[in-house]
Amino acid sequence: MKKDIHPDYHTIEVKLTDGTAYEMKTTWGKEGDSLQLDIDPTVHPAWTGAGARLMDTGGRVSKFKKKYEGLGF
Repeated sequence: MKKDIHPDYHTIEVKLTDGTAYEMKTTWGKEGDSLQLDIDPTVHPAWTGAGARLMDTGGRVSKFKKKYEGLGF
């Protein structure tokens, strides 16, 4: 195996939007650097499910509901 071809794997501090911080191992930055997240899993709707709604684009959902209304939807 070739020597010195792999990136440096070190510890950094990751700060979430609510102020909490975690130490993580990564190849990003340098040892001791700090990474401030703009969007994180504690607040983003993709992970929390908040704000999820059904979009009725072009009336497709209402067309489906009308077609199958007798089946208990």
